[in-house]
Amino acid sequence: MLKDIVSVKPLENYQLYLKFEDDQEGIIDISQFIDFTGIFAPLQDLTYFAQVKINPEWGTIYWESGADLDPDVLYATITDQPIPNYEKVSLKSEIVQ
Repeated sequence: MLKDIVSVKPLENYQLYLKFEDDQEGIIDISQFIDFTGIFAPLQDLTYFAQVKINPEWGTIYWESGADLDPDVLYATITDQPIPNYEKVSLKSEIVQ
């Protein structure tokens, strides 16, 4: 999938409006995805939550505390598509004798 988030707007009650690079957009309730513990604890403060930003290098949203969210999960939720499965690639190493 790998669609970058290009716009974010904080709304009430832990909701965010998100727009992706392919013009898919929607509202998502972040409290349904996270527990407000650890790195996500500061997000419980709605004033801090509203300070959400976009990191264009990562293509996702983040907060200064270091919290960020997987854009694929957000995209899949907004578009009602399954979350992609990434297959593990096995590498073989050969020993030359």
